[in-house]
This record gives sequence, structure tokens and C-alpha cells, in this order.
Amino acid sequence: MDDLLAARATIAFSLGFHIIFASIGMTMPFFMSAAHWRWLKTKDPAHLELTKMWMRGVAILFAVGAVSGTVVAFQLGLLWPGFMKHAGPIFGMPFSWEGSAFFVEAVAIGLFLYGWGRMKPWLHWATGLVVGIAGFTSGIFVVAANGWMNTPAGFDWVEGAAINIDPVAAMFNKAWLHQTIHMQLAALQAVGFGVAGIHAAFYLRGKAREMHLGALKIALTFGAVASLLMPFSGHFAGQRVAEYQPAKLAAAEGLFVTTTNAPLIIGGIPDVETQTVRYAIEIPGALSFLAHNDFNTAVTGLDQIPREDWPPVVVTHFAFQVMVGIGGILALMAVLYFVFLKKKRWPGWFMKALIICAPLGFIAIEAGWVVTEVGRQPWIIQGVMRTKDAVTPVPGMQYHLYLLFVLYAIITVAVVWLFKRQVRGMHKRLDDTEPSTKA
Repeated sequence: MDDLLAARATIAFSLGFHIIFASIGMTMPFFMSAAHWRWLKTKDPAHLELTKMWMRGVAILFAVGAVSGTVVAFQLGLLWPGFMKHAGPIFGMPFSWEGSAFFVEAVAIGLFLYGWGRMKPWLHWATGLVVGIAGFTSGIFVVAANGWMNTPAGFDWVEGAAINIDPVAAMFNKAWLHQTIHMQLAALQAVGFGVAGIHAAFYLRGKAREMHLGALKIALTFGAVASLLMPFSGHFAGQRVAEYQPAKLAAAEGLFVTTTNAPLIIGGIPDVETQTVRYAIEIPGALSFLAHNDFNTAVTGLDQIPREDWPPVVVTHFAFQVMVGIGGILALMAVLYFVFLKKKRWPGWFMKALIICAPLGFIAIEAGWVVTEVGRQPWIIQGVMRTKDAVTPVPGMQYHLYLLFVLYAIITVAVVWLFKRQVRGMHKRLDDTEPSTKA
């Protein structure tokens, strides 16, 4: 493993770990606020217990997200000084705003955690809602910064240096909107199905079934709505990628030759040497329509891109297929959820399917970020700076990667232990108050 590969693996592992907790931190406070609202309306102690359990979960995951996010921030400077030297002054504004949103989120969490019995009920509820709004806003700013790496704007690049810097134009670059919409919906989808799957498992075990069914409905309503919106978001994002990053779209679809009436490829194994995709199912004209709203418009293939600028085709293609495939599965589950919600019945097979689907949204998020990041290679700033020119000259980068494995393994074990402890405590408290819960 050379230093460039080690540095790329380190930042990829850090981001892959952090994005899970960031997604949960952006969305779980909304679930918590929904449960809290139901308790304020109904005074059902099960909803109060659910609110407090989710509150503790939000606090735990906020702490882990803060730690993993800080690690990523340090790695940008330690591993990629060539990138930060030029990029820092340009896209520093969304990062500073993200820091402000994080500060508001931290204050709101403190108020919500310690505001029970000390604040007016609806004001206390509002502080929990602010946690979600601040976390969601924080995610928007971070994704805007990543969008700038895909569609750099707000500066002129002259003789290897950035001049005439406009931080507002840099933040509101051509990719920020479609990436933000897609990422925020993906977070709602992943966390919604993830939480629903956990509560479906408890529901099938027969413990506090009404509470777990209520929790499932809250989480899955968010997740299902997001899943049904994802295809429209993906279509919007795909058209922008076709326009601004044609190499990424070509690699994702395995399109080696610029093609009119380009087919949409489902599955398949790209062969870079022969420039073909084996064992694929093709839908004629569908890619042209998705990219340009016209079945007969030509879609740029990799033949129009210099070979040295090709992304890793196989990795990008497989990641894209995983993301889209999971999106289709979860959209189908969303339709079934609304059908059963209307009928007010919950078949056991559907609950078991929810358990199986619990991790799928997070896998889709990871796959989507592989498409976003690997599909941009060999550029760290699209068309401006290559990844190899941004890496630190300091040797021994692989040791950073090994250290992260150990650090994040410890954090993961600690988080699992804390959550198991919280769930056991919740069930014990519900068992102790079962008569009043039934009443």
C-alpha cells in the first residue's frame, strides 16, 4: 500500500464511518420530536418512554458524530495539505456555517436533555425540534462543500493558484442543490427503515408491542415518504451529473461509447479492456431519457474522456447498481407500508422484511458516496487538482489507517453496549408500569 492509497483509504474509512452517525444525527431528532408531540397530545406513558429512549440515543450518537467529524476535519489538513492550501480559503464559508449549526445543535441538545420539568412543555418540545433543524442544516452545509469539489466555482485558477475568490458562489455551486436534496432524503430513508427494522424485531418478540408499533409508524412514515421521493431526486441529480460530470455518469452506467438512444444498464460486469459490459440487462433509450428527457439525445461515453481521466469504472458501476437497486426495494416497501397502514394490519412477513431491510438504507448511503467520490477520480477538485497532487509528502500514512481501525472498533463496541443498556432499561420500566400503559 503506497502513501496515496493509504491516505485515500483512511479518509474513505473515516467518512464512511462518520456519514452513518451524521445521517442519524440529522434525522433522529425529528423522530424524537414526533414521539414527544404525541405524548404531549395523548399523555400516553409509552410515548414518553419512547421519547426519552430516543433522546438518549440522539445524545449518544451526537457525541460519536462529533468525535468522528473532528477526526475527518483533522485528516483534511494532515492527509491533504495540497488540497486545503487552495480549497480552504474558497469553501471555508460552508464549513464555518456548519460549525455554527453544530453549536446551535449542541446547545439545543443540552436544553432538551436537562429541560424536563424546568421548561414549559411546548417550549421544551421546541428545543428538541431545533436539534433536528440544526443537524439538518449542518448536513446541507457539509454537502455544499462536497458539491464544490465536484463542480468547483467561485474562483479563477491562474498558474496553479486561486484568485478572485467569491465564497458565496463557491458555496452555491452547480452541484450543491441536487447533492443536498439527494443526501438529506437518503438520510431520512436510511434512518427511517433502520429504526423501523429495530422496532419491528422488538414487536415480533412480543415486548411492549404497542409502543414499538407506534415507534415503527413514526420512523417508517419519514422513511417511506423519503423513499418515494428518492427516484425523483435521483432523476434530478442524474441530469446534473450528465451535464457537469459526464465521466462519472459514463462510469456509473458502464457507457464506454457515446451513444444516441443510450440504454439504461441494469447489473452487468464492466470489462475495461474490451470496453463492454457483460451479462447486463439493457432498457433501450432509458439512459438518454433519464439524462436529457429525450430518448434520442446522445449521452457522453468514456470515449470522449482522456483515458488518464477515467474514474475506476468497475467500482463506480457496482456502487451505482447497489444504490439504485436498494432504492427500488425500499420504495416497494414504502408502498406496502402505506397499504398496511390504511388497512391497520401488520403481517408477520412484512415485519420480518422490515428487519431485513433495516441496514439497506445505510448500505445505499455508503454506495452513493462511493459513486460521488470514486466517480470523481482522479480529481480531488474536478478538472482543477488531481488527488495525487494534494496528498501529504509525509510517509507512513498506512499507520493512520490502522489506528482508525482500532479507534472506531472501540467506539462501535461502546455504542452497541450503551444502546443495549438503554433498551433493557426501557423494557424494564415499561414492564413496571404495564397496567397504567394499558389504561
